[in-house]
This record gives sequence, structure tokens and C-alpha cells, in this order.
Amino acid sequence: MSESGSFDILVAGGGMIGSALALGLSRQGWQVGLVEGADHDSLVRAPDVAASVDDFEPRVSALSLASQRLLEQLDVWPDIIAGRHCPYQTMTVWDGDGTGRIRFEAAELQTRALGTIVENRRIVQALFSALTESTVTLFDGARMVGCQRHPEGFRLDLADGRSLSAGLLVGCDGAHSPLRQWVGLPTREWDYDQQAIVCTVRTSQSHRYTAWQRFSQTGPLAFLPLLPETGEEHFCSIVWSQDTTEAQRLMALDDRAFACELERAIERELGAVEAVSRRFAFPLRQRHAKDYILPGFALVGDAAHTIHPLAGQGANLGYGDVRALMSELTRARQAGLDPAHQLVLSRYQRRRKGENLAMMAAMEGFKQLFARDELPVRWLRNTGLRWLDGLGLVKNRIAAEAMGLHG
Repeated sequence: MSESGSFDILVAGGGMIGSALALGLSRQGWQVGLVEGADHDSLVRAPDVAASVDDFEPRVSALSLASQRLLEQLDVWPDIIAGRHCPYQTMTVWDGDGTGRIRFEAAELQTRALGTIVENRRIVQALFSALTESTVTLFDGARMVGCQRHPEGFRLDLADGRSLSAGLLVGCDGAHSPLRQWVGLPTREWDYDQQAIVCTVRTSQSHRYTAWQRFSQTGPLAFLPLLPETGEEHFCSIVWSQDTTEAQRLMALDDRAFACELERAIERELGAVEAVSRRFAFPLRQRHAKDYILPGFALVGDAAHTIHPLAGQGANLGYGDVRALMSELTRARQAGLDPAHQLVLSRYQRRRKGENLAMMAAMEGFKQLFARDELPVRWLRNTGLRWLDGLGLVKNRIAAEAMGLHG
């Protein structure tokens, strides 16, 4: 295959989602091209050993068992867990403005872990290592400047003058997807007027392989356990979603003052916050494409939907898209259909759109519920949390669905 040419499928965007999709489709026998703006060498470089909070990547994913199964099928999971990762056995969620608390245990679900916390770059590195040994033609360091529909599919134009064409073009190019805008797929979206503060912290007490999440009126705070090569259990990745004005105040604090705010917000569940890495703040916006497909075109992952990070489901929804599209393209290959056949793409959209919308609606409902301060609402949510925590079968069914154990 020449560097410029035609493919069965072109995947635009080589992050965690796009690289997994390209690798999986190549294993099915399709001729696949992957276009990625980052340089290949920077993507496969091995991470340094973590000795302090500044050695961890601030962006992490809480991978569900369903996502892990997909990565196992792609033969990259062993490489991922050969590096830093932290399986967590417990999740504790509580209302910071009340007494309601719920605790999920892996042992109650007869599984070894509820999920695994992995730095995003580690996932991408493992996928790109596998891609270098696959049949995928990689166009790294390539900037897209436009795309055009033609009778046989789409043509993708790169800044260096190359043009690539494929029967099916898949946009995995992130929340601000240029491809989605170029092809004219509209979105429904709204701003939360919140920012997510992310960083890595070291605490005086062990995280106990537990994911901690405390809800408050101004937004949720999550402490996600990390595990460096030394096995030290005192590092966590935090995601603190706060109203914009409050987030700006927190970002302006020095490290010691910010650590004190964190200790208070997490109610010292992990003791003192002893060290804080560089902090980053990201504006939060919910976005959903009204349609995921056009003739010869499909959206996957954040290009199709972005969700509030309060449940950590963004990566898992993206991998759900990957599983569904791969499944439909397997059926297409077996039936002798073109990958861009409308039946194939319509089935993909039907499988994913409802599930993604349901998760987005549930997260919006949670956010609105915990943002309310009226006494009857506070009583209801705290009573509800305690009641649900006592219903083992119902609680475990909810957890199993979120983990993908029934998927």
C-alpha cells in the first residue's frame, strides 16, 4: 500500500479509541489507514518510572471490565498492565451535604476488581506498539485540512499535500471533531459552566484500592487510586468538577492551600494530602451528535458524544462504540457487504445511540440531583443512597451493568 492511496476504511484520530478501532478492523482483514496528528515516536516511548506526583500523567481512565475484554481481544491488555495500573476492588460514593453513602465491592460481584485505573498515555502506547506490527498504514504527524465526498466514499486531504481515500471514513478525532464539522453533522450541546480540575496527589494514608467519590452542590470530587512501580499505595488521580468561579479560585491557590481544600472536600478519608502535582483545568460541556452516520461516514467516541466526567464513563462509552462498529463490520465482511453499506452503519447507530443517550441522561440526572439544596431533595437522595446500599441484589445489578458484566 502506498502512503497516498485508497483504503477500505480510514480512521481519523489515533487516540485511545481510534487506535483500538484501527487495530481491530485490521485484524478482521480490512485495509485500514490511520491518520494521527501526533508524532509516532512520542506515542510509543516508554513512560518513566513514577517516583513522585509529577511523574504520573494527569489524565487517567477507569476502564470497565467490558473495556478490558475488548483490549484483551486486541492482544494489548498484557502490555498495558505490564506498566503502571491499579485495579480497584471498592467504590465508595457519598453525599457531602448529608449522610447517604453507598459502597460497591468486587467480592460481592464475584470478580477480582470493579475496574482498572490506567494513565491514558499507557493505553495509547500499548495500542501503537501493536499497530507497528499490524497491517494498518499509519500516517502520524499528519494534519487534516479537509475532506470531500466522492462516489466511492470520502477523500481526506492532509496539510502536506497528500490525499487519502476510503469507502468508509470514521471520525475519532475528539470532542471538537473537525471531521464532524466538515461533513455537516449537527450536535446538541450545552455548557455546564463548570471546570474539571485534574492532578495527581500523594496522601498520608493508603487509598486501599478504592475509588472515592464525594458529591457536593458545586460538583463531584473523585480520588482514583494509582499504583507506581514501587507498589506504594499513597498516590491518587483526582478529578474535581466545580462551578467555573470556584474552579478558578481553586486553581489560583498555591499547592499547600489547594491541598488543604482537597483534604476538607474529601473529608480526610485518606488523611493529609502531602503533595500535589501541576494542576490542569478543563471546561465541561455535554455534546451529542444528532446522527452518528452519513453515507460512507461514521463518528465514534468523543467525536459523537462527550459526557460529564462524574462517573468516569467517557472512555468506556467510546470502547462500546468500537465494539459495536467492529461487530457490524464483521457481519458485513461475512455477508460480502461493503463496509460503508447503509445497513451496516444504520445498525451501528441504532446499537449505540440509545445506550449513549441513556448514560448521558443518567449522568445529567445525578448532577442535577446533587446540585439541589432543598431539604426534601437532600432527604430523598440521602435516604435513597442508604436504602440502595442495603439492597444487595439491586445494587450489585447496577454495578454489573456499569462494568459491562452483562454486556
